[in-house]
Amino acid sequence: MTAVAGARPGAVRRPLVRGRWLSRIPYAVLALYVVVAGLGPLVLDYNPVRVSLDDRLLGPGSRLASGGVAWLGTDGLGRDVLAQVVYGARTSMIIGVSTVVVCCVIGVTVGIVAGYFRGWLDTVLARGIDILLAFPAILLTIVIAGAFERSVLVVVIALSATAWISFARVTRGVALSMRERAWIDAARVLGVRPVSILVRHILPLTVGPVVALATLEFALVVLAEAGLSFLGIGLPGSSVSWGQTIANGKQYLETAWWISTLPGVALSLLIINIGILGDQLTARYGRGHLR
Repeated sequence: MTAVAGARPGAVRRPLVRGRWLSRIPYAVLALYVVVAGLGPLVLDYNPVRVSLDDRLLGPGSRLASGGVAWLGTDGLGRDVLAQVVYGARTSMIIGVSTVVVCCVIGVTVGIVAGYFRGWLDTVLARGIDILLAFPAILLTIVIAGAFERSVLVVVIALSATAWISFARVTRGVALSMRERAWIDAARVLGVRPVSILVRHILPLTVGPVVALATLEFALVVLAEAGLSFLGIGLPGSSVSWGQTIANGKQYLETAWWISTLPGVALSLLIINIGILGDQLTARYGRGHLR
């Protein structure tokens, strides 16, 4: 029987279709950012260190001295804001994906080994995680990023210093739950090597929650990288970052609002949609896989 007696099939179907399309918006937005990050730099020729004082502080849609159009305006040094947004998207994607991959490899390895073997190994790894958690994550990131010369590699290392812990805790919980299951006991009785048990029987069960967690961590990494660049301890001046662009425009907020506002909108839109996507994946894979 239907939940609402007498309701027309079309009336029930339309809200379901509408909800399904709304749930796909984060996927479309993320796909758009990926396309812009991948193809945008091939279309727009931009040199972040080139200065054009004749074109400084032009509003969106203004004509450049070279005859082109600054669709999103220019900054205090005459650099095109649209190009900075596009190149900043590529920077955020590269750093976000690289950091999440590093954290995933380290965290999943540590968590699954600690959860399966238990004993002194689990104790040592757990105490090491507790020590890292004792330090504020953002403070440790700033210390690492500020102690070395600014580069993409340093930023990835700084952001990965504590971000892998979340992956370790999630996979450790999965391994602890799975190691007592009947098929795991049967595999041990049959003489299957522990490495094979981890790879073939436990690791596949961590894919769902790890993917959901990776989505949320990606948003946090992109936001943290923008924060480091805003503070001037992230990427070098030869690279383009949304955080750097926002910082460059903070002194022109009253007269040239577009310098900081438009990259900020691009950053906010990406973070919000990744957060929504992460919540959807967490609801689908985060807990139900163990039931």
